Amino acid sequence: MHRYFIINKPFDMVSQFVSSHDVRLLGELPFEFPEGTHAIGRLDNHSEGLLILTTNKKVTRLLFQGKMPHERTYLVKVKGEMSEATLQRLKEGVPICVGEGEEYITTPCRVEIVERPDGLFDHPRELPFKVPHTWLLITLTEGKFHQVRKMVGAVSHRCQRLIRVSIENLLLGDLQPGEVRELPEEEFFHLLKITDYSD
Repeated sequence: MHRYFIINKPFDMVSQFVSSHDVRLLGELPFEFPEGTHAIGRLDNHSEGLLILTTNKKVTRLLFQGKMPHERTYLVKVKGEMSEATLQRLKEGVPICVGEGEEYITTPCRVEIVERPDGLFDHPRELPFKVPHTWLLITLTEGKFHQVRKMVGAVSHRCQRLIRVSIENLLLGDLQPGEVRELPEEEFFHLLKITDYSD
């Protein structure tokens, strides 16, 4: 029987159990994952938040390669105060680099300016609050390499924090950095809005 987990991936940890580099790995979390567990929809080492782990190899295909796109929402802190005009550019789509000399126009998405959430865990490299900044909530249905960071960079704002807070109805919630929660299979797929997951 397959098993399904969500974690709040901490800053400065890669989404892997094995690496040839000297980096913090998922195996350092205080949890005994079963053999064959792997990450779905990875986050880079500087990104934080919701990460799916499972022993089911079909989840990547069901979630990211199916006909129906699945929404992913990120809480993003950028340097500087973002204007409404710039916000609109992000919503409509901006050009980002996706390869050597290859430009891609991002699909229209939902973006809104929000307040820093109460109780948000601190970040070891976060600049002081008095430095001008903007918190954004960005919801995408695509996931190019480093897409969110490239999007805000394309409108002249540097990404300071990137936290994935949901994938469809699967929420990070109050899970603290490094915490793990196991979900029953039926609930896991229901929250991800995947209806046909049988073998």
